[in-house]
Amino acid sequence: MQFTGEVWYWRGPAPWYFVTVPDDESGQLEATSTAVSYGWGMIPVTAHIGDTTWTTSLFPKDGAYVVPLKSWVRKAELIDEGDELTIRLTVDV
Repeated sequence: MQFTGEVWYWRGPAPWYFVTVPDDESGQLEATSTAVSYGWGMIPVTAHIGDTTWTTSLFPKDGAYVVPLKSWVRKAELIDEGDELTIRLTVDV
């Protein structure tokens, strides 16, 4: 699956950058979550942005899923808050 979304920053106790998966794609992910989730609705994926590929887990948030952007991924692809990114996800079974 591939989609475009905006990078946002969560200033919680452990700050992170995320991209929210759009509603249609989140619905597709939710349909697979019972088969692949390892708890709390987390979905293991391989993510691709530009030339960078990494494994992570999607978090459920407000009826959608969010993709956490690791620090080294942001540095490798020069990503900052507010950037529009195209992300490709493959659900890891």
